[in-house]
Amino acid sequence: MIRPLMPGEAAACEAVLRALPEWFGIEESIVRYRRDMDAMETLVAESEGRVFGFLTLNTHNPRAAEIHIMAILKEHRRRGAGRRLVRRAESLLRERSVEVLQVKTLGPSRENAAYAETRAFYEAVGFCPLEETNLWGDVNPCLIMVKHLSCTEDPTP
Repeated sequence: MIRPLMPGEAAACEAVLRALPEWFGIEESIVRYRRDMDAMETLVAESEGRVFGFLTLNTHNPRAAEIHIMAILKEHRRRGAGRRLVRRAESLLRERSVEVLQVKTLGPSRENAAYAETRAFYEAVGFCPLEETNLWGDVNPCLIMVKHLSCTEDPTP
């Protein structure tokens, strides 16, 4: 089930982050992401009353938004929850006439198997690599990926 984050559930999302140190191993980032959940729109994936994944949106302006953070527990991957979270977010944004959705992730110039999986997921749901920058410093190259929402229909049934 995909639904909006309810008050008091940010701790469950933080627990998801802490269970994924390959992607979220920097304490100050986890603290910032937790704080951001209170200020940004967050969708959660749950099963049997337990949150196992989430997606937080940052709307930059009326025409552009960003998947600020997305995480799904390992045991729930490859079962469609990530696709459902992205589809729901895109649907909400299309209703608001948002045209462009972006996501930032670790760039391919730094070899990392976990992030190669992340990039493959985003490409599979329709994002295109735009550019790799040093936004996060030379050690952590940032790949910006984009999807034009007004020109695309939901590609997955």
